[in-house]
Amino acid sequence: MSARPSVPSLIEKFLAERRRLGFSDRNEGYGLRSFAGYVRAVGHRGPLTLEVMANWARRLKKLRTFMRWLQQFEPRTEVPDDAIFGRLPERQAPHIYSQQEVIDLLAAARRLGPVAGLRGAVFETLLGLIASTGLRIGEALSLRNLDVDLKTGVLHIHQAKFGKSRQVPMHPSTVDALRRYRRTRDLAGESAAEDAPFFIGTRGRRRGLPLGDRQVHRVFGQLRRQLGLHNPGTHDAPRIHDLRHTFVVRRILKWQATGVDIDQAMLSLSTYVGHAMVTNTYWYLSAVPELMALAAGRFESFMSHADAEDA
Repeated sequence: MSARPSVPSLIEKFLAERRRLGFSDRNEGYGLRSFAGYVRAVGHRGPLTLEVMANWARRLKKLRTFMRWLQQFEPRTEVPDDAIFGRLPERQAPHIYSQQEVIDLLAAARRLGPVAGLRGAVFETLLGLIASTGLRIGEALSLRNLDVDLKTGVLHIHQAKFGKSRQVPMHPSTVDALRRYRRTRDLAGESAAEDAPFFIGTRGRRRGLPLGDRQVHRVFGQLRRQLGLHNPGTHDAPRIHDLRHTFVVRRILKWQATGVDIDQAMLSLSTYVGHAMVTNTYWYLSAVPELMALAAGRFESFMSHADAEDA
């Protein structure tokens, strides 16, 4: 199978065709090559999505702060308003898995063949770890044996998104599941060396090597179709990443039910899941239907307090 052409090579091919048709690529080429450089810098793989394009466009909004600062030295500096770059796509509401959907998903993963093989244990444990800790799929697949401390029950995440590293404490039930998986994997004769991958491929030439992202998404798609999972939200279908969203939402709902001060706890949750800013965690309050009632209640409380102060 031939390798997928890179975005820069596709852009150059497009511009070459435009030149053959008599069009100048001076202005268009500059913008497209800037986009290609951004795609390369963030390490994006696979089809281009609205999220990738929107993130590239959002960088232009950062000019506003600089231009406002510059105005104090050069009053004729023009500051673009909010509409100058056009409306950007908003983050779509995720699918929040029910408890039964997660149970069914892990059970289906466990049944992956061959019956006496390691494959079912790998995928059940991987999906269960994401569901119980909110890890990103890339963070889970990058784990090595030395990153999974089963004595202290802590995961060590290195150089994840935004280049941040963190430690992720696990629930005892999650530690037990990882311990069972490692025992099964080691008995199958796979490497127990400290720098060996924790989640491994189990077939052909990939056996014993780090489990690949594309393979995981392909298997997940099969499990999703098998279970008939559908998404009532804005995405086409439930995704692996929605297990991370589900973890965050369930934690906030549990805090609400037990009377925890959500504002005080939100920073710890943001740190736990590796968000760059706590505002990324607060996004769930307004974007996820399960938390809309909580957001509305917080707003009503705020307005009541404000009215009392004005009285």
